Amino acid sequence: MSADVAVVGFAQAPCRVRDDATTSGVEMLVPIFAEVFRACGLTRSDIGFWCSGSSDYLAGRAFSFVSAVDAIGAVPPAMESHVEMDAAWALYEAWAKVLTGEAEIALAYGFGKSSGAELRRVLALQLDPYLVAPLWPDSVSVAALQARLGLEAGRWTEKDMAEVAARSRAAALGNPAAQVSGSVAASELLARPYVAEPLRVHDCAPVGDGAAVVIIASAARARELCERPAWISGFAHQVDSGSLGARDLLAVPSAAGAASAAGASPASVDVAPIELAELHAPFSHQELLLREALGLGERVAVNPSGGALCGNPMFAAGLARIGMAARAVMSGRAGRALGHATSGPALQQNLVCVLSGEES
Repeated sequence: MSADVAVVGFAQAPCRVRDDATTSGVEMLVPIFAEVFRACGLTRSDIGFWCSGSSDYLAGRAFSFVSAVDAIGAVPPAMESHVEMDAAWALYEAWAKVLTGEAEIALAYGFGKSSGAELRRVLALQLDPYLVAPLWPDSVSVAALQARLGLEAGRWTEKDMAEVAARSRAAALGNPAAQVSGSVAASELLARPYVAEPLRVHDCAPVGDGAAVVIIASAARARELCERPAWISGFAHQVDSGSLGARDLLAVPSAAGAASAAGASPASVDVAPIELAELHAPFSHQELLLREALGLGERVAVNPSGGALCGNPMFAAGLARIGMAARAVMSGRAGRALGHATSGPALQQNLVCVLSGEES
């Protein structure tokens, strides 16, 4: 797949619980818009297409994303769109706009104020509305069922899960946007109580508020805006059944399929291997599942930012994973990287973006 579009800018608001009552996201978006525009030497009028990711269910009111458009401004008029899910999918729409020539420069952004609601309960609304949602199984309990299946099948141990959390927290010490960080031994984490057996607090992404923004550009403009663009060499997403009983919760075929379609595991030996992967895994055992599904070997640096376990702003965390992977390429820390996003219960939907420092 040719790389005709590149990531040229990324910014992220610090993930934390905010005391303000607003759920519009404007207060989080305006500063990071200014940051990414400054880094790329752009203004709002340079953006040919805007696309956002958020959720009316989380905000608690219809068309809540419209108020966030205040961060864009009414003048000049903008071509704008929205997806009711993580902004990684907004980036996919923006990528399609640039590929088709409808825009040379596009911006995707996502925001969510998870602390304004009971997140575990809100996420039950994404379940089967006839048979499952009326039972109100919360998101952590659904993930606990998946984790228990893996333990019983011998796929991992609670120690393996704790080691993922410990490594993530240590890595997040270098990420100023992280909500949780610190050096802690896996044995210490295992001594803590369960929140939904077999999950403990460290196995679950924290509830926090945040936003992220990514700017992409066509090949004709990318090198003008960034010294080392992160070229999108592959981009794909796939979906598994929304019925928890209709699929094997220990297999993630949509992740494997998306990775294959995006060229994450190229057959050609001339293509450099993936060196770094930012995985959107809101639960520790899901990183273990994704590593296997995506075919990531031991040499791949996984979640050097700390990942979603150290900061999971709803509807921005997946976009942030792609942004972090792109940042590693743009800085020269990685030649080829993978950004991943998920949505839905138990890794139901998966999106994979492969980024390279060289235009192909």
